[in-house]
This record gives sequence, C-alpha cells and structure tokens, in this order.
Amino acid sequence: MALTDTTCKNAKCPEGKARERYSDSGGLYLEVVPTGGKHWRWKYRFGGKEKRLALGTYPHVTLAIARRARDDARLLLKSGTDPVAAKLDGKRAAKVNLETTFEPVARAWHEHWKSSKSQRHAEYVLRRLEADVFPEIGKRPIADLTAPMLLAVAKKIEARGAVDIAKRSWQTCGQVFRYAVANGLLERNPATDVKPSDALKPRVKTHYARLEAKEMPELLRKIEAYQGTPATRLSMKLMALTFVRTGELIAAHWDEFDLEAGEWRIPAVRMKMKTPHIVPLSKQALEVLASIHELRGLSGLLFPGERDHDKPMSNNTILGALKRMGYQGRMTGHGFRGVASTILHELGHRHDIIELQLAHQERNEVSAAYNFATYLPQRRKMMQEWADHLDALRAGAKIIPLKAA
Repeated sequence: MALTDTTCKNAKCPEGKARERYSDSGGLYLEVVPTGGKHWRWKYRFGGKEKRLALGTYPHVTLAIARRARDDARLLLKSGTDPVAAKLDGKRAAKVNLETTFEPVARAWHEHWKSSKSQRHAEYVLRRLEADVFPEIGKRPIADLTAPMLLAVAKKIEARGAVDIAKRSWQTCGQVFRYAVANGLLERNPATDVKPSDALKPRVKTHYARLEAKEMPELLRKIEAYQGTPATRLSMKLMALTFVRTGELIAAHWDEFDLEAGEWRIPAVRMKMKTPHIVPLSKQALEVLASIHELRGLSGLLFPGERDHDKPMSNNTILGALKRMGYQGRMTGHGFRGVASTILHELGHRHDIIELQLAHQERNEVSAAYNFATYLPQRRKMMQEWADHLDALRAGAKIIPLKAA
C-alpha cells in the first residue's frame, strides 16, 4: 500500500527494533530508526546485485520529492548507469569544484607568474586581486564563472572611476583562466568571450604634469635651496640629471653603479621594458652620488625609507617636495623626463639617441641584449652636455642652442 503524508508524519520505530520500514511503491520506502530519524531509501538491482540509494531525510525531503528522486534514479538505471555510482561521482565533482574556487587558483597562478616580474609589480597585482576580485568571485568554483560575472566585477571597479584598474583586473583574470585551462581545471577561458573595450569605458590618456623649459632655471635653484631632508634634495638633483623614471630612481641600489666607469646599469627586472638600461653618469651626477655616499654609505639602497631602511623611499616623496616648493599640479618626478626630451631636442640631439636614453624603445628578446648599449659614446656625451646645460640654467646664463654632433 502506497504511503501518504500522514503515514510518513506518524511513522515510528517499535520499541526493541533496530529499524522499521514503511514501503511505498516501485522499491521506495521510508526507514525509521529508534532515535526518530526518518530516511528515504530506494531498493533496486544492478549487475545482478541488490542495492539501495539514499534519497534524503523526511520531512526535509517530502513524499512527493522522494518519489520524483526515485523516478529520476529509475531513468538512470534504464540507461545502464548505476544510480549509487552516479551519486558518488556527483559528490566528487562537487568536492573538486569546492577545492578549485577562483581564489586558490589565482594564488597558484600568481606564484607561477611572479618569478619573471619585479617584486613591486607582483605585489601590486596581488593587492588588486585581494581588494577588487576575490571579494566578488574568490569563493566561486572557477568552472562556474562566466564572462558576465567577470564583467560585473570590472564594472564595479569602473564605477568608482578606476577605468584602467578595471581593464587590468579583467586581463589578470584572463591570465588566471589561461593557467586553469593549461592545468586541466577548465576547458575554455570565459574571459575571451568579451573584450574589455566592448563593455568598459575607453581610458582617457593623461599626461604627467611638467613645466615649460623656460621654467626650469627657477626650479633648479629651488631644488638647490630646498630645506627638506638632504636625501630628498639629492634625489631630485639626481632625477634631473638622469631623467629616469621615479620607480627606477627610488629603488636604486649601490651595486648597480660603476663609479669608475661612470655608469649606472639598471637591471631588466626594474625596467618598464624589462630590458637592462645604461645611464651614463655626468661629472655632476657623480658629485651627487658622492654626497649620497657621505649621507648614506655605499651599500644597499641609495634612498631607503625613513621608517623601514630595507624598503625604498615612497614614490610620493619627490612629488611632495615639488608641492612644498610651489609646483603642485604643475610638475612631477616623471615630468623631468618630458622636460629633458624637449630641451635635448631643442639643443639639436638626435631623436633616436634621446629616445634610447629615455628607455622608450620597445625591444624584442633577441635584440635586447645588444642594443641597450647602442650609441653609448654619443649618449655619454649627450648626458654630460645635459648636466652642463642644467648648471648654466641654474646659474642664469644665456643659453644658445648648438647643433649636436
């Protein structure tokens, strides 16, 4: 006789028995134990053996739901699949999905990827994941993520005005998915279904604030008379003389300098283009380095942080000094590069040599080892003329541009 909801509700296990079974139809029954627990079971035969499939607990699984589960299991059985084996496979798949959520996969990718990147850049990428991506999709199985889900993450970042970070986060997620595909966790990369430019706002290109060439004499005199820390004043002087990027300057180590040869060799890992770069040092630059030596010694960082000497000074140090001198919004550390390019062109130096010294030129892996030293004699001559020119500007002499050889 088929069960009813009332029968299920009132079903009990007689005293002294280990269990009592209340049969429904088609092999389905409700098993009641002395503690009061009521469990649905379906009895069937597979491969010549009698087997039982657990279908849940009453009343969480009602009589109607248990019958539907029995019918679904029957269909599996008719197709030649053992329902118990199929249930175990499903549990294993769910466990794999749980273990391969986005965050642990992304951290594994980052550990693999960071070996060829600078520590500063690798830490930045991980911080962006931790701040913007993991809170949104970190706990989701990576196999369940779709392009619209990634787009929602990027849109949320874009909404606070961080358009560039939104696009970079999308690209980083794409790299994580490629890693997952390569390691057999996914069959395809959902990030390739949509390009960031298809859905995100275009990035408005901004230029670093910089002074006009005619304003340089006053700035150079203010740097010379700067009343802040000596290390900050010397960092600005060396920035003006070498016009490297701010990050390349503040993270400089003494072991990168050959003072006898008059060269600063910045390793590829610290360069934007990921190729080594030579900065010929003028007599004036060597004098600044001698002053830094007297101030800091000849080991470790040239410009260590005030609180943690194992880390470089903040990249806002030079910006803050320029602000105190009255140049807020008008000049940045990066602005020295633009001013140097403008003035060196006006002085008649060749464009390709200027660009090479600015480390603007893209290089492929094969040629990089050869042309980071290209035109070094000409660049050495240009850098000395640049330093002499700055001296003349600071002194207030009238400058007559001469055509460089």
